[in-house]
Amino acid sequence: MDHIRTELLDVAFESGGPRDGRPILLLHGWPDDATAWRGITPVLEREGYRWVGPWLRGFGPTRFHAADTPRDGTGVALARDALDLMDALGWDRCAVVGHDWGGRVAYILATLAPERVSSVTSLAIGYAPRGRFATPLFEQSRRWWYQWFMTTEGGAAAVRDDPDGFARIQWDTWGPTHWFDDAALGAVAGSFRNPDWAAVTLHGYRSRWRPEELDPRYAPLRKAVDATELLLVPTLMIQGGADRCDPPEETEGQERYFPSGYVRVVLDGVGHFPAREAPGAVAGSIIAHLDRASVRPVWDGRPRRGG
Repeated sequence: MDHIRTELLDVAFESGGPRDGRPILLLHGWPDDATAWRGITPVLEREGYRWVGPWLRGFGPTRFHAADTPRDGTGVALARDALDLMDALGWDRCAVVGHDWGGRVAYILATLAPERVSSVTSLAIGYAPRGRFATPLFEQSRRWWYQWFMTTEGGAAAVRDDPDGFARIQWDTWGPTHWFDDAALGAVAGSFRNPDWAAVTLHGYRSRWRPEELDPRYAPLRKAVDATELLLVPTLMIQGGADRCDPPEETEGQERYFPSGYVRVVLDGVGHFPAREAPGAVAGSIIAHLDRASVRPVWDGRPRRGG
């Protein structure tokens, strides 16, 4: 584990691969941590990639410098963290792979700084045009019970009191469970004991569905996301066919938002944590996507001719 300092954070991260390799940023999801990528990073290294996988704000050993920094858990705040990390690493441009929260951050990075993102891979999370969250239909609302639960004061208190137990429910119900045991979940649960995990988690979800105070430093970035519908970066979406949080039907028909190319892969029998459940299939899909993206011209926004 290494640490690097940005304006707001002391960021803990894992890394590997040749120092001069092609850079790739791995952004974990919720409730998870940076160890989620350990099954795929050996493949990235064999293919010559220099990968960095940070613990997001509020997770594991990553810490805020100042007690008075708002614990903003929105995707825009996390995307700014990712850009700050890239700056600290000296990366002008990289591929981005994100799961769950990290997938949402990857989409936002492609919105805010497409010139710095060579490709996007999102695991389990579809794209939300303009960053907007629409109240879903009954079935999906039932799957998202945990989000509504956190908007209540009693629910928020329960999350603060028992972060491990709350996370365990998601791991137990978001897909098949044969791929993990108590030891595996226990190792990740340490990341939920970060003193800011509950605050960042609660803000990230509550701000989707009710008014919450937002860190004003990100106001221009929020405005840019709200004005953007098309993503100009080649994108791969990897979906678990047995995902019981965000099932495949929730991510169908999004090709129109990606004029520079979009591929969607559905993995049969895989739940909400594809990189942990099927690392070989995920790694193979990512490498194929990175190869495609390296030879595909990025759309410049001008109308295409023909076709």
